[in-house]
Amino acid sequence: MGEEDSNLNKVESQTEFVDSVSEQEPQVEEKESEKPEAVTQEEPHKEVPSPIVQNVADDDAKKVTGGSVDRDAALARVVTEKRLALIKAWEESERTKAENRAYKKQSAVGLWEESRKASIEAELKKIEENLERKKAEYAEKMKNKIAEIHQAAEEKRATVEANKKEEFLEVEETAAKFRSRGVAPKKLFACFSA
Repeated sequence: MGEEDSNLNKVESQTEFVDSVSEQEPQVEEKESEKPEAVTQEEPHKEVPSPIVQNVADDDAKKVTGGSVDRDAALARVVTEKRLALIKAWEESERTKAENRAYKKQSAVGLWEESRKASIEAELKKIEENLERKKAEYAEKMKNKIAEIHQAAEEKRATVEANKKEEFLEVEETAAKFRSRGVAPKKLFACFSA
């Protein structure tokens, strides 16, 4: 709004200036002989004024000659400039609004992304903890099974050792019987008997 007020003040001051200039200066028509002539090739010695000086001279000539026509043209130009300034201000405002909307949406997307990442990471951590717990449980079960297997193996070894000792005792008893009778065992030396 501040820009529009300053633009309106500029427009009003320009219209007042144009009005005061047109009222102060008398209307004088220029003759064609007084107008600045273009440089021709036949007269190279004539000095041509710079384009800036020509524009100022043309503007002064227009102010003097035009009167109400120039004032109308100036007013039309001021109105056009005002309209263009308003359009430019509106365009800037809309661009700013669009940028703000885009920034808000990008922020929302960023927040959504961060929250989704955090929830996924929390879920992954929970799964990892469950896997670690299950791994520890399975490791404990496997250790228990290994201990059970080791215990069963020890029992079997003990049984085998006990059977061996029993067989040794039987063999010693049988050998003692054979010695006391003086008879050789027939089963053992069957291959030597004819």
